[in-house]
Amino acid sequence: MPQISHLFFKTAVIWLIIGLAIGLQMGISGNHNTIAAHAHLNLLGWVSSAIFGGYYALNPAKASKRLAMVHYAIYTIGLLVMLPALYFMELGNAQLEPLVGIGAMITFAGVLIFAVVLFSREIVSIQEVRRV
Repeated sequence: MPQISHLFFKTAVIWLIIGLAIGLQMGISGNHNTIAAHAHLNLLGWVSSAIFGGYYALNPAKASKRLAMVHYAIYTIGLLVMLPALYFMELGNAQLEPLVGIGAMITFAGVLIFAVVLFSREIVSIQEVRRV
């Protein structure tokens, strides 16, 4: 499996653990103020990262491109900025809202990079054509 897939899967599991911990905390306390952070953590962190990892596992030629690692870095940085800021904003720190927006824009840039990877044509080498 390509290294980028491992990175996305490992990162996805970390997000899952954090998302489940927040969910447990909400359930135990009965305070659901951080529901948006919980949802974003699980969807953008766990699910989307796992899907990216699966895509790169199924497309090793694209996984080996530098752009795949750029995708991972930008997307992960965006989540690292957005998700903690969203969590603490929901706990009453309204001044963090601009940071949530900045993180969301970085995350969006990561998704746009993935779209470029997804829609880019793979260049087939002469050696690959001869193998067929």
